[in-house]
Amino acid sequence: MAAKDTVAATARPSLTFGATWKYAPAPEDSGQVRIEARYGLFVAGKFQPAKAGRTLPVVEPATEAVLAEVAHADAADVDRAVAAARRAQQRVWGPMPGAHRARYLYRIARLIQERARELAVLETRNGGKPIRESRDVDVPLAAQHFFHHAGWADKVHLAFPGAVGQPIGVIGQVIPWNFPLLMAAWKLAPALACGNTVVLKPAETTPLTALRLAEILQQADLPEGVVNIVCGDGGTGAALVRHPGIDKVAFTGSTEVGKEIQRTLAGTGKDLTLELGGKAAHVVFEDCAVDQAVEGVVRGIFFNQGHVCCAGSRLLVQESLHDLFVEKLLRRMERIRVGDPLDKNTDLGAIHSRAQLDKIRGLVESGVAEGCTLHQPAGALPAKGYWYPPTAFTGVGPAHRIAREEIFGPVLSILTFRTPEEAVEKANNTPYGLSAGVWTDKGARILWLAERLRAGVVWNNTFNRFDPAAPFGGYKESGFGREGGRQGLRAYLRFSGSFRQG
Repeated sequence: MAAKDTVAATARPSLTFGATWKYAPAPEDSGQVRIEARYGLFVAGKFQPAKAGRTLPVVEPATEAVLAEVAHADAADVDRAVAAARRAQQRVWGPMPGAHRARYLYRIARLIQERARELAVLETRNGGKPIRESRDVDVPLAAQHFFHHAGWADKVHLAFPGAVGQPIGVIGQVIPWNFPLLMAAWKLAPALACGNTVVLKPAETTPLTALRLAEILQQADLPEGVVNIVCGDGGTGAALVRHPGIDKVAFTGSTEVGKEIQRTLAGTGKDLTLELGGKAAHVVFEDCAVDQAVEGVVRGIFFNQGHVCCAGSRLLVQESLHDLFVEKLLRRMERIRVGDPLDKNTDLGAIHSRAQLDKIRGLVESGVAEGCTLHQPAGALPAKGYWYPPTAFTGVGPAHRIAREEIFGPVLSILTFRTPEEAVEKANNTPYGLSAGVWTDKGARILWLAERLRAGVVWNNTFNRFDPAAPFGGYKESGFGREGGRQGLRAYLRFSGSFRQG
């Protein structure tokens, strides 16, 4: 990395609904985490400038300030990263006993825990999400993924009886901007546990925690070339996907880009897993614990500003419960605190970018134009930074754009149903199939719906709960393949012998 210039915290908006919003500095000095003025690429265990010398600005969503400049990799940079990964896989990491690989993964997990505060602050400043979510969810879960997969590194052969699994080789991994650190851990940990090496491409707007993770890899003495990180835009990602030295691509992002990657890799023999968009449904029955369900729906759509592929953006509530449930939900929305992401009391932070804010606004305008009823807490948003209030629509039909398209923002569409059969039909009436939530007091009904909902994950009486031991992935236009659990390990191995997934 370059010079030791740092970026200090600036005065930030402190906002809340139900009153006039005021501006005040953050209540803590949590913004004073080191941020370099310029970052290089991480290739062969070292930070290096891009060959062409190009950089990209990294913007803080809450203030619109430029946090840093990051090297912008081109095809030549990708080529040297892939070459470094290939050398490491063939000479060091692939032949290394699993027990030895496990020691590195355990060390990385412990270092993530030790540096949790700086990772959480960096994630919040770069992405706009509330510090409470970064601190209590993202960073601990990232460490859990490394701990979990470290335990499997010398036991992979036990996970798949009757088969001999070998590492695939060099993996190209492309991750999104909504969970930068967590998605890096989610993909790196199983790939490394299975003996693969990686070229990781973070989103162009949120590379800072991936680059801080590179420092942790250095601190853990991970052999050079095992993990390489190339920053850049879509062109960088395309160069990585197309590179002939890549044996597998793992992508999390938009459905449109996922389809393009699948077309690009058709006929190449490369393995591929895709985790794409979603339009998840909460199915709320009249016998549910109403207050618990309201909290679950709020968490399902407003967590991380709705920037979640499995966000519960469609609420299907039984007609007999509709009026009471909506009344309670709208009252709960009034208490959502919007504001400074570094304030531990904030519930809803800044929208990730100007482009995403414009998309959210456009889809909300379409809902109003199509006759749906808009519900937003009162208050004026600040001019600086990217902000959007918690939003709900009633009077929504299955044909409305807001019920069909992924908004990827804090916007909930509320529909109704009468019978369980109608609930299943409406929940499955989408090209996506990533997740769903069922809220009812009847265990038999939960199992009945879980068998019929076309979603990779079905939560019952909760939402947005994750565990490294549980597989995650989708159907239809939400992608294919699984991450987490034994199924996630399977995605990073090639087998000989009679394979039974079990």
